[in-house]
Amino acid sequence: MLNTFPSDGLDLGLVDFLSLEGTGRDVFRGWCHEGLPLRAFGGQVAAQALIAAGRTVPEGRTVHSLHGYFLRAGSTALPVVYRVERLRDGGSFVTRQVSAEQDGEVVFTLSASFKSAERSYDRQPVMPAAPDPAALPDLYEVWAAHDREDLEQQMYRHALEVRRAPDPAEPSSPGATEQKLWIRASGKLPDDPLIHAGSLTYASDLFLAPTAALAVEPPRPLRGRPSAVYLTSLDHAVWFHRPFRADEWLLFSQRSPSSSDGRGLAFADVWSRDGRLVAHVVQETVLRPLREPRR
Repeated sequence: MLNTFPSDGLDLGLVDFLSLEGTGRDVFRGWCHEGLPLRAFGGQVAAQALIAAGRTVPEGRTVHSLHGYFLRAGSTALPVVYRVERLRDGGSFVTRQVSAEQDGEVVFTLSASFKSAERSYDRQPVMPAAPDPAALPDLYEVWAAHDREDLEQQMYRHALEVRRAPDPAEPSSPGATEQKLWIRASGKLPDDPLIHAGSLTYASDLFLAPTAALAVEPPRPLRGRPSAVYLTSLDHAVWFHRPFRADEWLLFSQRSPSSSDGRGLAFADVWSRDGRLVAHVVQETVLRPLREPRR
C-alpha cells in the first residue's frame, strides 16, 4: 500500500496533513510526508498524534501541553496507526496517551493534557523585537535561489508560509544560537482549536533542530550545500498558554543554549503578531558530525 499523497502536494494543505481516518474506538490512521528522504516528518507525526488524542476528549477541553518521544524513524510508505489510551477524565483536566505504530512497532509516543478554560492570573514578558513579516522576504524564494530542486522536495511548503528575520550581530547570550521566524498556515483554517494546536505542533518541529546546529552551519534554506551534521529529534514538548490562530502570523523566537554529548537543546517562544505569548516549545535532538555512526 502506497502513500496516497500526490507527489507534488499541490492540491494539499495543512488540514490534509493533519487528517486522520477513524478505524475503531480510539484508533486512527494517517499518512505522513517526508521530512528526510523516505522518513516521515516528525512534526507531522506529533501533530497527528495530538489530533488523535483530541478526538477522544469531551467538548470544551483544549490542549495545554504535550510531551512526545521519537523512538524510531517513521516510513512514508506505510500508514501510521494511532492508538489512544484514556488515562484520566477529571473535572478540569483530561489526559491521553498515544502510541503511533507502523508495522507492529511503536515509532512515537505522546502524552497530552487538556483542560477547560478558566479565569485566573495572567502575566507574560514583553514580546522581543522582530521585523514585521510583511517586511521580510519569502523564505522559499530565498531557498529557491540557492537550490530550487531541494526546495521542491519539501512538502511543507504547500502548507506553511515562512519569513525569517536576519541574524543578530551578536547572540543575546554568549555561547547561545538563535533565530526568529514568522510562520502561518497557507490559507484559512477551520475554527476548531485542535486544528490550530496541531498546526502549531507541525510547524514547531521544522526549525528547532537546525537552531541547535547554527554554530556549525546555516539552516538548510540558506546553505546551498549538503549538511555537515546529522540531526534527528529525540523528544518534543509544547505548552499552550493562550488562544491563537495558526493561519495568522506567529513569531517563533528560537534559541539553543547548549550542545554536548552528541545532543542539542533548543527552545522556541511563540508569539502572536499583537504580542501575546501563545506557546513554548522545547526539543532535544541528536547533533553529530555526519562521519559518526547514526543512532
